[in-house]
Amino acid sequence: MSNSILALLIAAGAVLLLLTASVRIVPEYERGVIFRLGRVIDAKGPGLFFIIPIVDRMVRVSLRTVTMDIPPQDVITKDNVTVKVNAVTYFNVTQPIRSVIAIEDHIVGTSQIAQTTLRSILGQVDLDELLIKRDEINQRLQQIIDDVTDPWGVKVTLVEVKDVELPEAMRRAMARQAEAERDRRAKVIHAIGEYEAAANLGKAAEVLEAHPAAMQLRVLSTMAEVASERNSTLIFPLPIELLRLVDTLTAQADGATPRPAATTRPAHDT
Repeated sequence: MSNSILALLIAAGAVLLLLTASVRIVPEYERGVIFRLGRVIDAKGPGLFFIIPIVDRMVRVSLRTVTMDIPPQDVITKDNVTVKVNAVTYFNVTQPIRSVIAIEDHIVGTSQIAQTTLRSILGQVDLDELLIKRDEINQRLQQIIDDVTDPWGVKVTLVEVKDVELPEAMRRAMARQAEAERDRRAKVIHAIGEYEAAANLGKAAEVLEAHPAAMQLRVLSTMAEVASERNSTLIFPLPIELLRLVDTLTAQADGATPRPAATTRPAHDT
């Protein structure tokens, strides 16, 4: 009787161990790739399922998006400027079976291809394009890396260049360039203002010339503004034409004044 009970306990233990070894639970964000005697059967999950112990082997594959930093890379741009660039890439597995059988480690593979592609693409652009056209460069990086990782069942959703570290000499040169650009804009704006002011003054002169009374009114208005300041300055407007007339009359008077006659010495008889 005791032997039969012991056999039953052993059998129950064996069945329990068999069930424990055959039961698999996969969460929603994972899939289990099943290998049976070395051959791929299927990718199962999520939830509860059974495998054949010893015969089957399961490899878990995460479907969540992986955020991976690309280490800083020393890049020489198209215009021969050495910069240090780091970036970040986002990718996830879309085909679990291919991510297991097509590559040994899809995370390491994606990281390596991201680094080499970053150096290759940034070496084909100028420094100004790298600093200004960041979105276009990110799209090119994403498309190229995704084309390479697609046979692995990996989808690269986004690549972003985070930081571009410039040499100190280049930073100073760019600061001088920006300062010169601001000075140029200030001079251009000032010149445009002078041009517009001169044009408006020309139009005002035409109006005053056509209406002499307007000039008198303007003079009186200016005198009223000066008098309101409570100062001791007194202004007498004098037309420029009057000064020119005085100069002309002075010149004519100087020309009409007779010069004194030259004196002659009388001749002595010898």
